Amino acid sequence: MDRVTAPAEPFFQSMPASAPLAMPEQDLRGAPGPLAPLLDTRGRRAALLAAIGALTGGAGLVMADLLAAGGFTPLDVGAFVLFVGLFAWTAFGFVSAVAGFLVAWRAARPRRPDPQPVILTRTALLLPTYNEDPGRVLAAVQAIREDLIARGVSELYDLFLLSDTRDPAIARAEVVGLLRLRARLGEAARIFYRRRPRNTDRKAGNVADWVRRFGGAYESMIVLDADSLMTGDTIVRLTAEMDADPKLGLLQTSPTLVGAETLFARLQQFAARTYGGMLAAGQDWWSGAEGNYWGHNAIIRVRAFAECAGLPHLPGRRPFGGHIMSHDFVEAALLRRGGWAVRLTTALTGSYEEAPPTIVDMARRDRRWCQGNLQHLGVIGAAGLHWVSRLHMARGVLSYVTSPLWLLLLAFGASAWIGQSGAPLRIHGHTAVWLFAVTMGLLVAPKLLAGALAMREGRADGLRRALGLWAGIAVEIILSALVAPVLMLMQSAAVFEVLIGRDSGWNAQQRDAGRLSRREAWRSHRGHVAIGIVAASLAWLLDPAIFWWTSPVSLGLFLSAPLSLLLARTDLGGVFRAIGLLVTPEERAPPPVVERASELRARYDREAASRIEIERHLRAPVPAHHPQAFGRVEVFTPSAEAA
Repeated sequence: MDRVTAPAEPFFQSMPASAPLAMPEQDLRGAPGPLAPLLDTRGRRAALLAAIGALTGGAGLVMADLLAAGGFTPLDVGAFVLFVGLFAWTAFGFVSAVAGFLVAWRAARPRRPDPQPVILTRTALLLPTYNEDPGRVLAAVQAIREDLIARGVSELYDLFLLSDTRDPAIARAEVVGLLRLRARLGEAARIFYRRRPRNTDRKAGNVADWVRRFGGAYESMIVLDADSLMTGDTIVRLTAEMDADPKLGLLQTSPTLVGAETLFARLQQFAARTYGGMLAAGQDWWSGAEGNYWGHNAIIRVRAFAECAGLPHLPGRRPFGGHIMSHDFVEAALLRRGGWAVRLTTALTGSYEEAPPTIVDMARRDRRWCQGNLQHLGVIGAAGLHWVSRLHMARGVLSYVTSPLWLLLLAFGASAWIGQSGAPLRIHGHTAVWLFAVTMGLLVAPKLLAGALAMREGRADGLRRALGLWAGIAVEIILSALVAPVLMLMQSAAVFEVLIGRDSGWNAQQRDAGRLSRREAWRSHRGHVAIGIVAASLAWLLDPAIFWWTSPVSLGLFLSAPLSLLLARTDLGGVFRAIGLLVTPEERAPPPVVERASELRARYDREAASRIEIERHLRAPVPAHHPQAFGRVEVFTPSAEAA
């Protein structure tokens, strides 16, 4: 009997005429030549490093004096080295934030925006998607397209939904939703769809495939994420900046978080809105033309990207080998190596994204990011990179490695404390407290500076809003301090898993709120609770002073499960919004594109529910062209290439 072979799954696509563009794989071992300077930021970087060195040197001398009271031991040396490295990391963030504060403080108050610039070049909007909710994605697509139509520039922008979806049901919903959307918008739609038979190299491969097949027809591309939104005004101004600077290869926006429902998401949204602009201004101040790329909400010159950013596979097996997961940092570094400027703009608003709804969802996302950032250890030494590009990758690695290093420092510090005799400890105890206070001050001071900046910029006009702003900052500081030990352990576990060779895979992110159960919270945090209890008990038995010194860490771990549940609640997030806590300007006056996307998302959800009910009633899938299910749609024939 002949073997029956299942029919191949059809891969629908509707794309414009091909416009091929070569995108060669880059050689990380061969340098293209010396880098030409684009912006002179040597004085700024020298000032940055001098300030970091002065702060770290002073703290290091105090720490050495503390540890030398009973004579240096190997534990003392380990504690000293860890402290100096971690303090330098903290000082880096503080000095960069202060620079951002000064830059923003000197800037003029917001003024009436310039007239919409005239643009002549064609730009593609790319929205890669992988097993995402089609309603969220298509709502964003329609809201963006309608805003471009309203501004009279729609014909200059083609929007591509680049699907890597593996789930057939989601893929079918993508196609049905796309057909309906094109029918609604008519000739002005200019929305194309392509689903790859194989999602080779994930998102980076998805974008590279588009560049090689269609990139020749466009001057620039704006890369979005599944939860991204951007106003038509911002899109036009990004295009105008790219057109005005022939050496600009990539311009990254600083996205604003919107749409938060849970208390945890509201914490992130408030923090990003209150502190994010100042921090981004600081990074832009010292990075100059050697900026970074965050993978989305940025405009990129297509020709430059094709010439410079073809990513090779790293040698060896996963998790360190294979395709480069955190491709954005590497693509930015390769663009700069190719002589193109990579910049960050803080002047343009109207760029939005969403935040993970729970601690557990953030940890899942961070696990993949951790592997991708540690993978940069195989790229950071590539030939010809600018040293600031290497610094960006090193900071990415350290953003995860510092978590286990802080835990190690706590262990070394406790051991060194016990090893000291009573008299020196009593003599120098107040010095240790002051050193700890200075370290905490470097972490908290930027938040206070950002609050002062928000007051000056008029984001908290009136007594009620001013009180709400500072109360929100206080709540954010307290809750973030409780959450920090949990995230530290989660990141430490992620680093350990990568080091022992465990691959994270590539799963779709959870973006919707209201899905964290008690069982899942306990399963995710029971280890943290146990560690908190054991650590607090050992600290008390060794020395009550150590117990009180480490009590904020122990308390955050002990409360991790109930705290995670509380922060995942949407009703609690609603209460905070109702009383004016953790409220952002975008909530008081929602941007039209955000409101429109939210309205469309609700409509897509209703239509999806209606379709499911019809299919259940008919006991069979409803064809995409069935008038009872979908109304009038356009039908496009898949190309032979996609069959």
